[in-house]
Amino acid sequence: MKSLFFPHNPSFWFETLRSFGHIAYGGADFGEVVVTTERITVDDYDSWHDEWLATADRVADEGRTALAGGHRVSARDAFLRASNYYRSAEFFLHGDATDPRILHAYDASVRCFRQTAALFTPVVEPVEIPYEDTTLPGYLYRADDSGTARPTVVMFNGFDGTAEEMHFGGAAAAVERGYNVLSFDGPGQPGTRHHHGLVFRPDWENVVGPVLDHALTRPEVDPARIALLGNSMGGLLAPRAAAFDHRLAAVIALDGVYDLGDMAAGALSLDRAEAEWRLRADHDPELDAAVEAAVAASPKIRWLVDQGMYVMGAETPRGVFSTFLEYHLRDGIAQKITCPTLVCSASDDVFFEGQPELLHKHLTCPKTLLEFTGALGADAHCQAGAQRLAFARVYDWLDDVMAETT
Repeated sequence: MKSLFFPHNPSFWFETLRSFGHIAYGGADFGEVVVTTERITVDDYDSWHDEWLATADRVADEGRTALAGGHRVSARDAFLRASNYYRSAEFFLHGDATDPRILHAYDASVRCFRQTAALFTPVVEPVEIPYEDTTLPGYLYRADDSGTARPTVVMFNGFDGTAEEMHFGGAAAAVERGYNVLSFDGPGQPGTRHHHGLVFRPDWENVVGPVLDHALTRPEVDPARIALLGNSMGGLLAPRAAAFDHRLAAVIALDGVYDLGDMAAGALSLDRAEAEWRLRADHDPELDAAVEAAVAASPKIRWLVDQGMYVMGAETPRGVFSTFLEYHLRDGIAQKITCPTLVCSASDDVFFEGQPELLHKHLTCPKTLLEFTGALGADAHCQAGAQRLAFARVYDWLDDVMAETT
């Protein structure tokens, strides 16, 4: 989608489009996004934080005033928008893990979302899911208060998004259609990284397994009709989990990813085989210099490295790209998936171009490739800006799959 703001900084533009997209499910107002964007100094990451924080603070104040006056719907809506704006405020700060602004904005985002959650009918229940020696934070959405066992979508975000953001990224749309939802943050994602220091792991089946164990303790969950949805990098992690855990009735890769190593190699102009040995080498000053040059030249690569060092546990910029080599569905992993799988693809995905098609090609289970194009206004990564269209098509597919399991 053509940039309407920040034409020379694709990272700033995509994050702006991301909030525009969240308007569809109550995560923003058009005018609030526009006036905030107009205040931001181009390419100034501190300005990005300051202006989104100011908008978030103002909208959260609106929510508190509405709640004090007994206006529950107005309070709910304001807190929901403020939660998203606080999320956006801290988005570019992770190059310095000690920056106190990260936790200030993140905690405010969670706090606002939980205030919103309590004002929905039925309420959205915060949950703590047992995981190894800690817990994973998440939310249980119920389609109604009947207690009836229903088809349930377990979902999670990707490389940088929160469980709270999944309200706009699939949860609200699912509940509208009669699904229950269990969303969560896994290791490396904000709810575990910011406060517990957990980083991503490639064997995501060992994350989803405990989440499914928890889901199956809930009487509202129909054990025969559980789908798994992964957003962004979750489009690799969800299929990975489905390859090894066959309790799932369906899996949705939004969008599909087959091999992060391909992305790492492409970003550094290496072929896949060369990337394997050079990125893993103890010393490669020439490649280190190339990575530094890429960071300096590209806002997208700069953010990728900053975020990668923060969430992947990498100690150097080259180490970020090295960790990506571990995240793939090669070596027969994709072929282990047995449940129906939906792979979504965006025609102008600046992060994972060609990856959905690779994943779809290697699947041997019942499979569908769902393509979104610029003519639909849906060609951006994860269909940012076209959430109503995207989730109509995603959940129509899932409705059909679930109907066949009854």
